[in-house]
Amino acid sequence: MTAVLEAHALGRKYGRRWALRECTVAVPAGRVVGLVGPNGAGKTTLLKLASGQLGPTTGDLAVLGGRPGNTPAQLARVGFVAQDTPVYPGLTVAEHLRLGARLNPRWDASLARERVARLGLAPGRRAGRLSGGQRAQLALTLGLAKRPELLILDEPVAALDPLARRDFLEGLGEAAAAHGLSVLLSSHLVADLERICDHMIVLVGSRVRLAGDVAGLLASRPGLGLEDVVLAAMHEGAGR
Repeated sequence: MTAVLEAHALGRKYGRRWALRECTVAVPAGRVVGLVGPNGAGKTTLLKLASGQLGPTTGDLAVLGGRPGNTPAQLARVGFVAQDTPVYPGLTVAEHLRLGARLNPRWDASLARERVARLGLAPGRRAGRLSGGQRAQLALTLGLAKRPELLILDEPVAALDPLARRDFLEGLGEAAAAHGLSVLLSSHLVADLERICDHMIVLVGSRVRLAGDVAGLLASRPGLGLEDVVLAAMHEGAGR
């Protein structure tokens, strides 16, 4: 298995508190990978380490064969969409695209323009006037137009209504297939992950309790749905 992310005994400490400790995990390339676990499992910390926003306290981490955030070239290969789908309320949609073009050397302007038009996002409309779903789609457009090899998303649909979640995930799945992206997506909504992910990682207490292709995980537990499989792994991990 070729991995886009490999962590070994990875840890991150804030003062005296460990947010992530002894985490060993591999994320396969060319897949849409779901990362799930209870609050405090270390999911967000792992994603911030992978995107170069944080440095590890202990252990080793390689992303696309290099150290996250080590060079501008390495940063350009990884896209990140945070939970609050960060956009600037005072900037228009068009201004976001111009900013993206200035900040990202691999920027795909035609992809950004085509996606904005298809979504019906008026170029002159300020982001602060968009709906939650529209802001999420704009943030995803910025992440995709960066043309990353690995796109990381931290709970991007947590605050969206069911229809907006469906539209966002459909767009993500289509883009991943069209551009051969590797995607790492965290969420506590397992039903949403089941729509789009073909590989699943369950993290409990910083440790991987379950990992594998969704089809294989379901085949190994006949009669159970993915949510039941995930919850069982989380329960087992919490008891250790």
